[in-house]
Amino acid sequence: MPKATFVLPDNSVQEMEVPIGTSLMQIAVSQGMHEIVGDCGGSASCATCHVYVEGSWLGKLTPMSDNENQMLECTSAPRQANSRLSCQIIMSTALDGIEVRVAESQW
Repeated sequence: MPKATFVLPDNSVQEMEVPIGTSLMQIAVSQGMHEIVGDCGGSASCATCHVYVEGSWLGKLTPMSDNENQMLECTSAPRQANSRLSCQIIMSTALDGIEVRVAESQW
């Protein structure tokens, strides 16, 4: 099963197996990662699952929707060039090994 690595704000690391077709937000919330809130349940309407995509992984993601782009303007942690909403990062075989840094604040 593909894996994703989450680097938390305290620099601790959590590696999780992520079923193909599952968003990184879904797996993080289901595994009790409190740093990812996912208040809207994955509809890209709350920006409480903000992550920074590490390294070359950003170029392997599906293009950002206009809605996600607008929501990233509302994040509590500063938006960066590699900011994405983890509810919009859907695991595929191409993303096996992806690493994301969880934003310091979601509220």
